[in-house]
Amino acid sequence: MRLSEFSEKELVQAYLKGNELALEQLITRFKSQVYTYIICKVKHEALAEDIFQDTFIKVINTIKKGKYNDEGKFLPWVMRIAHNLIIDHYRKNKRMPFVTGNDEFDIFDVIKTPEKSVQEHLEINQDHHNVKKLIKNLPADQKEVLMMRLYYDMSFKEISETTNVSINTALGRMRYALINLRKMAEEKNMNFSFR
Repeated sequence: MRLSEFSEKELVQAYLKGNELALEQLITRFKSQVYTYIICKVKHEALAEDIFQDTFIKVINTIKKGKYNDEGKFLPWVMRIAHNLIIDHYRKNKRMPFVTGNDEFDIFDVIKTPEKSVQEHLEINQDHHNVKKLIKNLPADQKEVLMMRLYYDMSFKEISETTNVSINTALGRMRYALINLRKMAEEKNMNFSFR
């Protein structure tokens, strides 16, 4: 069986038995999601790379000390470590960031649309532009859950573990984000709907 077919638990066990490639496989499997999460939070490439590296150093040290308790939650565990390191960084620097979407983040990058006519594309692009403007006005906690859910494709359980809130709180934030988007759209007489 190839390492790429191993579960996270099997990879951790293989690494503990001395297989360095198992660790490489774990990092490769999740590096995109973890790095994207970090860069969206800190918005600075060098800082994101440092926190990413620190995250996996902490992962390695925890695994080596036998303190990792596998419950099929490897990615949420790593994301929580990254989240805590980001918070630690800003605490040290006495400035907590305000979580905002940036111009590079496009919620619609993750939503595929079937082939459309030129007119339909123009209308969709305008809708996307309008929604992006509305998202910028959401409270930070709602924006964070919306991005994690739609951009990172995280489950509400993973979101709750990463942000250290209950699943009900994560669900509530998503619900309020959609309600607020709908209200803002109505106030601005935008004629598209949110599901």
